[in-house]
Amino acid sequence: MLREQLKAALKTAMMEKDTHKISTIRLILAAIKDRDIASRGTTKDGLISNDDILQLLQSMIKQRKDSIAMYTKGDRQDLVDSEQAEIEIIQSFLPKQMEEAEIKTAVEDVIKTTQAAGLKDMGKVMAVLRERFAGQMDFGQASVIVKAILAAK
Repeated sequence: MLREQLKAALKTAMMEKDTHKISTIRLILAAIKDRDIASRGTTKDGLISNDDILQLLQSMIKQRKDSIAMYTKGDRQDLVDSEQAEIEIIQSFLPKQMEEAEIKTAVEDVIKTTQAAGLKDMGKVMAVLRERFAGQMDFGQASVIVKAILAAK
């Protein structure tokens, strides 16, 4: 399970005295704990699922990419490098990410399966994609592809 993998990675980073990795993994674990607390009462064990953790990791990466864009505009290369290092650490816990062609194929398959006929079905398609490809797909990119395909119908 991903939780155990994160805790083991934290222990390893502590032994290696890798301060950047330690702080990044602690951020991840704190975010997971926050989500666990928020989900109490909605799940039987009070813990979020692996899929939820994968989505959390992807949103953390997206936040850092947004920060990189702002830091680049502000000419703060030191902060850009720091955020990029965090992205690499977070990505090490995600499964291999799908390429654009793979995303397009998956989107087309889901559209056929769900029999989506237009933009009004975009939510249904995205829900299935999130369920099937949690942690493997950039859903921002997938959303653009889904919208383009459904708009053409």
